[in-house]
Amino acid sequence: MASSRPQSMDIDRAQQHDQQHLYPAPPAILPQQPEDPPFIPPYPNRFSTFGDFQAPPSSTASPRGSTYQPYSENNSATLLADHDRAEDYSSSRAASYAEGATGTQGGFYQYNEKGRRKASIWRRPWLWIALLAALLIVAAAVIVPIYFKVIKPNNKSASSTSGSPTQTTKAPKPSSTPKPGSNAAITGGDGSLVTASNGSTFTYSNKFGGYFQIKVANGIVDFGMMCRLFNFSGYYDPEDPFNDSAAPNSWTPPLNTTWDWLKYSANGVNLGGWFVLEPFITPALFQKYQNLSFVVEDEWTLSQAMAADTSAGGGLQAQLEDHYNTFITEDDIAQIAGAGLNWVRVPIPFWAIEKWDGEPFLDKVCWKYILRLFEWARKYGLRVNLDLHTIPGSQNGYNHSGKSGQVNFMNGVMGIANAQRALDYIRIIVEFISQPQYSNVVPMFGIVNEALVSQIGQDQITAFYLQAHNMIRSITGTGAGNGPYISIHDGFQADSTWANFLPGSDRIILDTHPYFAFSGQPNTEPVADWAAQPCNGWAAGILASQSAFGVTVAGEFSNGYNDCGLFLRGVTDPHTYPGNCATDWEDASLWSDATKQGIMQFAMASMDSLHHWFFWTWKIAPSATTGKDNSPLWSYKAGLEGGWMPTDPRTATGTCAKLGNAAPAFAGPYSSWQTGGAGAGTIAASASAQFPWPPASLNGGGAPASLAYTYTQTGPIPTLPPPTLTLTGAAASKTAGVNGWKDPQDTVGDYVTVAGCTYPNAWDATGAALPAAQCTGTPTTKKGTRAPEARVDPKTTPSAVRL
Repeated sequence: MASSRPQSMDIDRAQQHDQQHLYPAPPAILPQQPEDPPFIPPYPNRFSTFGDFQAPPSSTASPRGSTYQPYSENNSATLLADHDRAEDYSSSRAASYAEGATGTQGGFYQYNEKGRRKASIWRRPWLWIALLAALLIVAAAVIVPIYFKVIKPNNKSASSTSGSPTQTTKAPKPSSTPKPGSNAAITGGDGSLVTASNGSTFTYSNKFGGYFQIKVANGIVDFGMMCRLFNFSGYYDPEDPFNDSAAPNSWTPPLNTTWDWLKYSANGVNLGGWFVLEPFITPALFQKYQNLSFVVEDEWTLSQAMAADTSAGGGLQAQLEDHYNTFITEDDIAQIAGAGLNWVRVPIPFWAIEKWDGEPFLDKVCWKYILRLFEWARKYGLRVNLDLHTIPGSQNGYNHSGKSGQVNFMNGVMGIANAQRALDYIRIIVEFISQPQYSNVVPMFGIVNEALVSQIGQDQITAFYLQAHNMIRSITGTGAGNGPYISIHDGFQADSTWANFLPGSDRIILDTHPYFAFSGQPNTEPVADWAAQPCNGWAAGILASQSAFGVTVAGEFSNGYNDCGLFLRGVTDPHTYPGNCATDWEDASLWSDATKQGIMQFAMASMDSLHHWFFWTWKIAPSATTGKDNSPLWSYKAGLEGGWMPTDPRTATGTCAKLGNAAPAFAGPYSSWQTGGAGAGTIAASASAQFPWPPASLNGGGAPASLAYTYTQTGPIPTLPPPTLTLTGAAASKTAGVNGWKDPQDTVGDYVTVAGCTYPNAWDATGAALPAAQCTGTPTTKKGTRAPEARVDPKTTPSAVRL
C-alpha cells in the first residue's frame, strides 16, 4: 500500500481496468442489499456421481441478511391453495365428517380422500423403496472410501493411544509444526468447530461452500452433512500436511486445480501491516514512540525505538513477535474464506531472509509466521499472492518500503548493488515457493512492490524485470505449472505504457494499484456520487490492459475516496481533505445508513471495474488514543461487520452497467505464452538486447551504470527453512525433499561486498558522486561489513530445518 503516493497518481492515471466477473453470479442490486446468489457447482461430479445438489433450508442468515424459514407447526404459506394447506390431517377429516357435507360448511373445507391419498407420500411404497435405494448408494459411496482412508488407519493409531485422552497444547509461537492428536477434523465447512494452531477454538462460518466433516476420534467417525455434499470448503489432515484439496467456496477450484484467469475471478484481500509495518494499519505501535528525539515514521525508525526500549513490555523482538503472532490469526483466515474471497495478498520484507550490518530490522523471525500463514491458506483453500514489499535501499521512498526518504534501488550510485541484493532475495523466495509442496498454495509472486518508475526510469526497471524473469525461469522451468506467475507493478505509469511487454516471456502479470485517496484532489463529492468514479475512471483501462499486456490485476484498492485516516499519509503528513476527517470519515460509529450504503456501492463499483482485485487491507488495528479503528474506509473486515462491504463479492457484477457504464468483460483469449502455453519463455534476442543487464545508465538516462558500485556472487547462500514436521511411518515420506530449495543445480553464490572497496550508505546514496572508476577489489564472503553467519546449504541438507 502506498501511503504518501505521488501527486500525479490521479484519476487519469487509473486508466485501469474493467471486467465483469466471468463466473455465474446474480445481478447486483442497487441500492438495496443483494439477492442470494444461486449455487452453481463449478465442477459437476468432481467428488461424486450425484451431480448437482439442492441446498436444504437453513435457519442461518443468507448472504443478504435474510433468513431461511425453519419448519414450524403452522406451515400454511400464502402461496398454497386453501385445500392444500398442511393442517392436521385428523382434525380436517373430523370436521368434514361432522358437517356431512360435500362443500365448504361451517368454515371447513370439503374432505377429499382421493386428493389426500394423492398428495400424501406416506401412501406411496414405491417412493420409499426408491429413497431407501438412494440412501444405500450414498452410504456405499461415502462409507467405503472413508473406512479405508480414515477409519482403518486411525484404528491403528487409536489402539496405540487408547486410555490417553488427547491434550490441547497451546503453542503461542510457532517454533515448529506439532503433530495433532487422534481427535482431528480432517475436513470441515460451515458450522465446524475448529481448533486453531494456538489451541483456541472458533466456529467456522462459510455460507458459500459445502460441508462434509469427518471427525476421527479413536477410530470412531462422526458425520455431519449440511448444504452440498462433496464440495469441501476446508481440509486439514495432520498426516498429510501438504494436501491441496481444499477450496474456499463453491465457485473457486481447489488448490490442486490450475487457476484459469479467464474462467475464474481473483477476489482477495491484502494482509497489510502484518509482516511489513505501516503506521496507519497498526497505529498503536507507532504512537508509543512519538515523543522521542527522532520521528518514528517507518519500520526502520520503529525498530530503532523498540530496540532501545528496555522497559517492561519493550524490546524489538518481544514486541514484534507478539504482533506477528496475534495481529492476523487463523480465525481471520477462516473469515476471509467465509466472506466469499479466494485469494490473499501477503506483503513480506526482505529481512525475513536476512539483514546486513547497519540495518535495524528484526531479521529471520517473521518467516516462521509466514510458514504458518501458508498452512492456514492451504487449510481453507485460499491462494496466496506473495509480495516482496521491501527492497534494499528502498524502491520508492515510502514508509512501507522499510525506510522513508530516498530511492536507492536502480537509482543513484548504489542502485545496481541494491538491485543485486534484491535479485538474491527474489531467487531465495522463488526457490522455496516453487517446491511442489508449496507451488499450489503460492501461484503468484510480486517481485517488487511499487517501484517508483518516475525516478528509476521505465527502461531501467524493465531491464531489472527481464533479468529477474530469466533468473526465475532458470529455476522453475518454463510453461504452466512450473513456478509461480511473476507479478510486476506498473510503477504508477499508465497501464498503456506496458503494452506488448516482453513478448514470449513466461506468465508475467501486470499489477496496478488504483487509489483516489492519493490523487491530490480534495474529493469532497457526496458519498452517493462515489460509485460512478471507478466505473468511469478504471474500467476501460483494465479492459484495454487485458488485451494489450495480458493478465492484469489490481493488487491494491480501497474504499478511501479521500485521504482521511489516522496516519494514512504518514505520522507527520497532513490530510488534503478540506473537511473534518475525524468526524466525517475516521469514526464509523458516526456514519448514517445512507453513508454506509454509498460506501457499499463504491466498493461494488470498484470490484466490478477491476475484475481481478485485492482490497487493501483486511483489518486495521485500533488507535492507542481512541481505542477505535480510525481508518475504517481501508478495512474489509470492519466493512463486513459494519454493513458497508458486500457479504458476497459476486453481487458486485453488473454494478457499473446499472450506473450507465456497460463496459464489456474481457472474453480473451490471452496469447498462449502469457499463460504458460506455446511460446512461453521465448523472448526474442532483439527484445533482450534492448534491455541489457545492467542497464547502460541510471537515473533515467543520466549516470553511466558502468561506474556504479556492485557486489560479487561469492558468498554462501542463505535459504528459507521449511517447517519441522513430526510425521511417523509412511506419512514421514511426505516431507522428503522439502528443503527450501527447488533447483539443486542453482549453486551460484550470494551477492556480497568486494574486499578493498568502500561503499557509501546503501540507503542514503542518491547524492553521492560516482567513483572515477569501478572498484573491482578482491571478492570476499562478507555482507556489508561482516561475514554472514552460517546458514543451511541446500545442496548438502536434504531434510527439513528446525526453525
